[in-house]
Amino acid sequence: MTLNMKELQISLYSLLIQYFIDKEPVQKIPAGTYLFQEKEEVENIYLLIHGSVSVGRFHVKGKEFIIKILGNEELVIEYQLFTKHPTYHFFAKTMNDCEMIVIKRKQFEEYATSEPAVLSAIASWMSTRYIKSQMKCMDLIMNGKKGGLYSILIRLCNSHGIMTENGIVIDIPLTHQELANLTFGTREVIQRMLKDLREKDVIDYDQQRFTVKNLSYLRGEVDCQRCSKEVCGIN
Repeated sequence: MTLNMKELQISLYSLLIQYFIDKEPVQKIPAGTYLFQEKEEVENIYLLIHGSVSVGRFHVKGKEFIIKILGNEELVIEYQLFTKHPTYHFFAKTMNDCEMIVIKRKQFEEYATSEPAVLSAIASWMSTRYIKSQMKCMDLIMNGKKGGLYSILIRLCNSHGIMTENGIVIDIPLTHQELANLTFGTREVIQRMLKDLREKDVIDYDQQRFTVKNLSYLRGEVDCQRCSKEVCGIN
């Protein structure tokens, strides 16, 4: 039976959970905690059981850019695998209270290299990440600031959306500044575009939760190709 990308990604997470759940405790990490910073030597990988983690970089002028948001049952592995003395290319910060298993890099790599099934799952997981990164770059380059915002909202719906009577609720708290960080824009510009979407009744915003009421409008504005959720996600 052929597995789709999501099933392959889950299989990697499941393989790691099954192996390490009895070896490492589940840790509770409070919101706002940096798991690691850019250029630090890699010590751990993280199995995110519950919560949300942002991954990004800081510009030399101090502005924060968010590259992706990882959610429940996802992996935080942000380095070049199987290299000597690797360093983190990004920071990772908890957006809310999280539960996760922290695994030493060497333990993870020793397990991976000893199990062909794990190596195969890693290859599939990495290929999905590559395609997803290429698609996000294309959206931001081809569609400009406004299209970039619309694309991010679509991706948030796919990764964190819950269908309700009023629309798709993006089930993670997001400030206007965090949304600006995701689109590589300024908070002021993002606020103006969000105001326009609210006036058109495309979105709603309450208590740091976005509700997308008209997903078709956003898709139409960016010529959405309706890719699978595994590719069109914010993770």
